[in-house]
Amino acid sequence: MMSKPASTDPRVLRLRITSDPANLAPVRREMEAFCIACGFDEIARGDIILCINEALANITRHAYDGATDRPVHLEARFEEGVLRVTIRDWGCGKVPVERLPARDPLDPGGVGMVCLRELMDDVTFTRQPDGMLLTMERRL
Repeated sequence: MMSKPASTDPRVLRLRITSDPANLAPVRREMEAFCIACGFDEIARGDIILCINEALANITRHAYDGATDRPVHLEARFEEGVLRVTIRDWGCGKVPVERLPARDPLDPGGVGMVCLRELMDDVTFTRQPDGMLLTMERRL
């Protein structure tokens, strides 16, 4: 389930979804259009959308322990040449580790945090009393 609360500001995109992986493709499409409108080139759009996809997948997998019916709120805001994406969940509230342990690169999983840290200009996890707020920024 995905809803798009009305916004009169074209520099703001708000999406209300559930943690169902079926919502990943619609979110990617919305973010692609938003990033195009903001002026990001194809490579930057790919980076941003990959990071959002990985963050949402990690929320389902880790914060909600696989539950597909839990709320997730995403807001993208473009101001002064900076895209700020916030993703709020009401999951376990565990802050991801800064450094991942060494692992076999052929094993699936474990690349989401690497993508976030390498492809975005700034990434912040802020524990909430009832979940987590992820803030990611990318300059134009």
